[in-house]
Amino acid sequence: MAAGTADAAVVRQIKVDGLQRVERETVLSYVNVNPGDDVSPEKLNGAFKKLYTTGLFSDVSFDVKGDVLTIKVDENPIINKRFFDGNDKVDDKMLESEVQLGPRSIYTTAKVQEDVQRILNIYKRVGRYAAAVEPKVIKRDQNRVDLIYEIDEGPLAKITKINFIGNKHYSDSDLQGEILSKETRWWRIFSSSENYDPEKSNYDKELLRRFYNNHGYADFRVVSSVAELSPDSQSFVITTVLEEGVRYKIKKVNITSEIPDMNTAGLADDLDIEAGDWYNAAKVEKSVYALTEELGKRGYAFVEVEPELDRNMQTGEMTINFRIKEGARVFINRININGNSRTYDEVIRREFRISEGDAFNAAKIRASRRNIENLNYFSKVDIETQPTSDDNKADINVNVTEKSTGYFNVGLGYSTVNGALVRTGVTENNFMGKGQQLGFDLGISERSQDYNINFTEPYFLNRPLSAGVDLFKNETDYQDEASYDEDTMGGRLRLGWKYTDDFYQSVRYTLRQDEIKNVHPSASVYIQEEEGKYVGSSVGQTLYYDKRDNAVDPKEGYFLSFGNDVAGLGGDEKYLKFDVKAYWYDTFFDYYTLKLFANGGYITGYDDENVRLSQRYFLGGSTMRGFDSAGIGARDKYTNDALGGNWMIYSGAEVMFPIGLDEVGIKGRTFVDVGMLGKPDDVSYKIVEYSDKPRVSVGFGFSWLSPMGKIDIDFGFPVVKEDYDETEVFRLNFGTSL
Repeated sequence: MAAGTADAAVVRQIKVDGLQRVERETVLSYVNVNPGDDVSPEKLNGAFKKLYTTGLFSDVSFDVKGDVLTIKVDENPIINKRFFDGNDKVDDKMLESEVQLGPRSIYTTAKVQEDVQRILNIYKRVGRYAAAVEPKVIKRDQNRVDLIYEIDEGPLAKITKINFIGNKHYSDSDLQGEILSKETRWWRIFSSSENYDPEKSNYDKELLRRFYNNHGYADFRVVSSVAELSPDSQSFVITTVLEEGVRYKIKKVNITSEIPDMNTAGLADDLDIEAGDWYNAAKVEKSVYALTEELGKRGYAFVEVEPELDRNMQTGEMTINFRIKEGARVFINRININGNSRTYDEVIRREFRISEGDAFNAAKIRASRRNIENLNYFSKVDIETQPTSDDNKADINVNVTEKSTGYFNVGLGYSTVNGALVRTGVTENNFMGKGQQLGFDLGISERSQDYNINFTEPYFLNRPLSAGVDLFKNETDYQDEASYDEDTMGGRLRLGWKYTDDFYQSVRYTLRQDEIKNVHPSASVYIQEEEGKYVGSSVGQTLYYDKRDNAVDPKEGYFLSFGNDVAGLGGDEKYLKFDVKAYWYDTFFDYYTLKLFANGGYITGYDDENVRLSQRYFLGGSTMRGFDSAGIGARDKYTNDALGGNWMIYSGAEVMFPIGLDEVGIKGRTFVDVGMLGKPDDVSYKIVEYSDKPRVSVGFGFSWLSPMGKIDIDFGFPVVKEDYDETEVFRLNFGTSL
């Protein structure tokens, strides 16, 4: 600021120089000086600050000579056009929604720097912490400029290491398997799990809490979780400090009621947890929900079931008391859903276990949140209760943050049976925002090719019915086992529904064409007879009962299924088929997991039709380790071709255990396999070797989550077999999803 005098003076005339677009009256309104006013350095200094902070001017000065005040200004230019250059990973629309400056905005250096920081923050949100932005200005006539943000997006910040401190009972690899964030590996080139995302990292803490709480550790907490950015801003090391606490076993489970005259008899049947179990927060929550449902059926709409945990840290025992209390008489007014720009409201609403107008029920709301999270469409789900003007009503606000639901996978692998293999697939789990699943899968190996397309509508006809269609084509080389090749193509319609969260059923209709071809001239006469194309048309159903703690890597619980199929609705095949499976898991000594299993199957033709080769059972390889693929069962005496069987039993036991290399993902196992395979229809013992006596094998193996993917190695040793059975001591499987 410049002034011609340091003393106050009376101004008779005011001049404004340098104006191009700004009106003279606009300047005078900020100066607040009129002819006849006294002006002083202090008053002019205040006027200077007001003019400068408008952002209209790059320079302002005052000059007082005699009774004339001259205000000189340099106007900031107007932005003519604004461009983003170099932004391949973030589109213009996202950047435009964040930056302030645009066409016809007033250009200032300060605002440009603010926008640069906004752009950098956008890139941090998408995991590019090394991004750089350089603003460039091109001057135009009439005091206009073009503004260009030149962007160097930089690489995605990867997670190079995930450390855990304080985990005494579970290895780093165990915990890494429970969280969303993953360490960078070359085979995850098409995956986003190795990219650092603060929201994902924060959700990992919740996943760790659930994991420990569901395995007995009720006092578990995450002390801290720190993500350290590398000096080059291209990678992170995440270190999480844990406090596991005591693992509690349930000593006693009680149900008490504060409601007068309530009969609690029979309520214990609805509990999902009992004395002798390890504490499991999910089962406690499930029990709360089941009790609330049962009490509602008994006429108690406004109740709260509160689980009280009485811990004994010295003995590691816990008593759980489910206390039933009177709840507030509040009804649901509205359920509001926010944040779902892509997903339809109905997709979210149908996961609610409570509706508008229902009595408020905290357990059902928690169950609804869990259902929405399990959709895996959202990175964040928050449900909050908002009071209304009516004390007896409340609104439920559901706030979601959508995430990508499409996946592109590439798999590489090797097995001693199929050789090298490649598998690729594309899956969209929220197709068109309607909650539908659409997928395509292709697998190619040295001995087989398979193609699959599938579509699933989880709420068919707006009911909790899962309906879907599958199209498939498989080409397999069985020359080594039985001297033929097989091509299969067809489609399947399916429908499924749940009776409870654990008990569900599916029905299906399958139409397929099987072709037995390239039969070797010296193949078994039974195989030569089946050369050609055959059409099969069948209907079937399967019942499932699943009480496992984890469907992917179970450590406790059991799984049962029973299925049957009937072929003969047109086509060339007529058969009845029955299959049953049972699996049981338990953990002992904290680190060891016991798996017991039994599978059985039976198929028979009717109306004088035999069961064809493509529908028979075969044992060996991955089923019955220690025996070659199709190494057990009936064989042609002269060609040694495997003929399969019309019934089978396959059972065994397996123990998984640590071998001191958990930090690199290696676990060991021992196993016992027992199997029996019945003979096929219409075969002559004169030319077929056959015995339905049990075969037994024992062995050991390793699983390694290697940098190249999961590798399974098994050594199997037959201890009970027939002379003509074909054995295989060593089996290797390697594969990964990228």
